[in-house]
Amino acid sequence: MKISGMQKLTLLDYPGLTACLIFTQGCNFRCPFCHNSELLGLDSKEEISEEEVMEYLKKRQGLLDGVVISGGEPLLQPDIETFIKKIKDLGYKVKLDTNGLNTNKLKELIDKKLIDYIAMDIKNVFALYDKTAGVKNINIENIQKSIELIKSSNIDFEFRTTIVKGHHNIENIKKICEYIGKNVVYYIQNYKDCDTVLEKGLKGFSEEELKEFQRNINMVYPNVKVRGL
Repeated sequence: MKISGMQKLTLLDYPGLTACLIFTQGCNFRCPFCHNSELLGLDSKEEISEEEVMEYLKKRQGLLDGVVISGGEPLLQPDIETFIKKIKDLGYKVKLDTNGLNTNKLKELIDKKLIDYIAMDIKNVFALYDKTAGVKNINIENIQKSIELIKSSNIDFEFRTTIVKGHHNIENIKKICEYIGKNVVYYIQNYKDCDTVLEKGLKGFSEEELKEFQRNINMVYPNVKVRGL
């Protein structure tokens, strides 16, 4: 496992649970609004050993509820399954953050009951996926399969989209809602600028614009929420 960061305590990233947050190195997307640009390549300036992570989790047994595996894209790690098994053996619940491109690996982890919660990022409407994800020739069929796989998985999940001016509008979000269905948990996350973002000069939406997003969408899709409002 290439682990490039660890937040020892998070109260936000695993809904309802106290958790440790782990960042894996490497991603197959290059989203221009990515806050974790230092995690995109396969090489890391700083690397945390798997042994260090496990030692910390052993010490926190009974105090933490879960572990969030984020990135980067965790499903690029060839030993992700073995790593999760070790975490589960310590009694923790596991949440996976993923872009959903590696459907086969996602299915393996679900079938083996190694994941308790999945958060999948849906970057945009399928026609704009390449632009928003920053890479060409994305296998949209895999994205579609992952959406359906997660919906039928019988485990907790959420879909989410980070919205950025110039990339997203209300019609895009409504179309994504059509992809995932009416009664599915879906979060809209506003883009916030930071020093580590991949592309400079991007902008999010105002609070009033976000409220209008939610009012407009909730008329048809009541489960859609804007995080932070």
